Amino acid sequence: MRVWLPAAGSIARRLFLTAAALSFPLLLVASILLTEFYRRSEAENFEQKLEGYLKKMGKDVEDSAQEGGEISIELPEPRFELPLKGWYWQVTRTDVTPHEIVTSHSLFTEQLPTLAPSPSGSHLAGIHGGEVEGPGGDRLYMVESRTNVRDAGVYLLQVAASLDEIAPRIERFRFILIGAFTLLGVALAAAAAIQVRVGLRPLRILRKELGQIRRGARDRIQGVYPSEVAPLVEELNLLMGANREIVERAKTQVGNLAHALKTPLSVIINEADAAPSPLSEKVSEQAQVMRHQVAYYLDRARAAARAGAMGSSTRVAPALAALLRTFAKLYETRGIQFAALAPDSLWFSGEPQDLDEMVGNLLDNAGKWARERVSVEAALVANVTGDGRSALRLWIDDDGPGLAAELREAATQRGRRLDETKSGSGLGLSIVADLAAAYGGSLRLTDSPSGGLRAELRLPGF
Repeated sequence: MRVWLPAAGSIARRLFLTAAALSFPLLLVASILLTEFYRRSEAENFEQKLEGYLKKMGKDVEDSAQEGGEISIELPEPRFELPLKGWYWQVTRTDVTPHEIVTSHSLFTEQLPTLAPSPSGSHLAGIHGGEVEGPGGDRLYMVESRTNVRDAGVYLLQVAASLDEIAPRIERFRFILIGAFTLLGVALAAAAAIQVRVGLRPLRILRKELGQIRRGARDRIQGVYPSEVAPLVEELNLLMGANREIVERAKTQVGNLAHALKTPLSVIINEADAAPSPLSEKVSEQAQVMRHQVAYYLDRARAAARAGAMGSSTRVAPALAALLRTFAKLYETRGIQFAALAPDSLWFSGEPQDLDEMVGNLLDNAGKWARERVSVEAALVANVTGDGRSALRLWIDDDGPGLAAELREAATQRGRRLDETKSGSGLGLSIVADLAAAYGGSLRLTDSPSGGLRAELRLPGF
């Protein structure tokens, strides 16, 4: 079972912790207040019970006095008959000396003290209550009243019971309350987690939409969003539209610049060729260099503009299959075999022509040096940069002589040709490195398991 927990530093975590931080003190205060209310309620009920016994004692004293016999007290509580068990009553005639005292059997040989002159506790008409120390040092709650029986004397009536009578009920209530509030706290935490998850669902949908735009599945955010998120969605759509317009304008300007430069260079080369001389040869040579330089940097500018645009994506497997068919025909006379291993689910986050140019250059370089076989493998791996995006890795291996480690860095520099016997301009690997860098990727040359050279290309993918 997977338990959802908000990630550290997220809005969900802040909302969840805020709800928990507010709920805990409220539950704590509520538990304290409820426990206090219950304690007071138990104390009042306990006191009222004792006061009821006291009133019954007053009636029994009056009845006994009117009958002229001994005082007889009958209370419906059997614990008054059990010695020193915490329930006691006492009747004291105070208008004679010495006082005449009648007690419950539970007092045995003990007597109850009287309350202080200013007792605390509940007061009914003529009845006072308060805490006293009873037999054996027990804490008792006692109520007492004085009654004047006509022609029979003045009597002090007292009823007391141990406070331990209500303490277990209060503790039991506190235990139940803690359990109930713990369950309530867990329920509130779960409710807060659900509320946060449901409340932030539009943001997760928005993230998914942006991921589809980045992968090229769509070109704008769609759907209906809450009023708090809708303005953000609108601004993002406007921003992406503006970005596409900027990229298109940049591509147009680059194309215009290419055409603007090609014509004057062609004129210079033609004029130089028309009048052969050492100077014209030098001018023609440098003009050709300028043409290559212009073509190279204009191509890189177009690639950088495409790489910066959102919404472009290319399936890897079909692109590799098409390239391998082309190079198999090109190197058919040498018997070079080309093989590829790539899942159909792989996508490159970029333009098809850029993927073709990068992989094509690497295949061409591998084909030139291979003895019998060139292999390509593609896979999706975790991106070591930690930006949360996956990386597309391509490994192009050949079984040729390989390349010394100290020469690999020089091989990716523009215009460097390490072997003049092979055809080419020396720009292939540098073009791949520049294009990969434009997409935030990289090119690395290592030893191949086949014994030759391995070109490891890292690109954004999904």
